[in-house]
Amino acid sequence: MHATAEETVQARLILSARRSARLRVTLTYRTDDPLAVRMAFPGEFSLDEPADPAGPEGGDIVWVFARRLLAGGLELPSGLGDVQVRPGPGRSALVELRAPEGTALVRFDAADLRRFLWRSSLLVPEGEEHLHLDADRALAQLLG
Repeated sequence: MHATAEETVQARLILSARRSARLRVTLTYRTDDPLAVRMAFPGEFSLDEPADPAGPEGGDIVWVFARRLLAGGLELPSGLGDVQVRPGPGRSALVELRAPEGTALVRFDAADLRRFLWRSSLLVPEGEEHLHLDADRALAQLLG
């Protein structure tokens, strides 16, 4: 049986130096995928200032990336690819997401991310992820 840690937190999508949008982001960690975390962003959201909703209509937009990247980025800039995490101003953390459609910069309260990572470590302690990997399932997914 697999366990899940899930937490919904408030974040801000940085639109410009003076504009941002409030977001509810759902963070998920699953023991059947012990190396990854998931961030689900709403397909639609409201801007602080009156404006049309941004983003595609429909379901959530989910980004999956390494739990280690998220944890490391709370202390020092981490990531070289599509996802980069770094400490932000004050007690915040910045997550930069890059896709062919563009780049998004999302600011989180670092305490929210630390709490989520702590909850994930109760399920699978850092460094013990290999004990939860299912190589047969992963190979079947790659081939099937």
